[in-house]
Amino acid sequence: MTVSIANKTTQKHAKLVEPKLSYKIMGVVFNAFKELGYGFQEKYYHRALAQDFAQQKIPFRQEVYLPISYKGKIIGRYYIDFIIANKIALEIKVGNEFYPRDWRQLAGYLKVTKLPLGILILITKKGVRYRRIANTCSRALA
Repeated sequence: MTVSIANKTTQKHAKLVEPKLSYKIMGVVFNAFKELGYGFQEKYYHRALAQDFAQQKIPFRQEVYLPISYKGKIIGRYYIDFIIANKIALEIKVGNEFYPRDWRQLAGYLKVTKLPLGILILITKKGVRYRRIANTCSRALA
């Protein structure tokens, strides 16, 4: 599996994965932040986003259980914040910076789900930051 992190250079030269759906998702995220502001636990941002996804008729699943298998046996599990329209893995963090463990976590989600895109959201004191991670050699689970 190859995972690439989108930046301004790669975005200019590569076709964006799921641009319209990504735009809708980010609109929901920015609106929720505008209303709530900074200072809440992740679970409250999750609840606000779920409410707005439903209101805007954006199909989603929340806190999705993802088993990790090895030789036919489950050896671990993930719980992904959101899977949007069976196309995008969405992970929400509250803090001041992205950490390598956040990237590894989202990359793991993409590997297990084979979704084409992951979006890592960071709710900070200064606003919302986000990064897209493309899963360049996978097809989504149905």
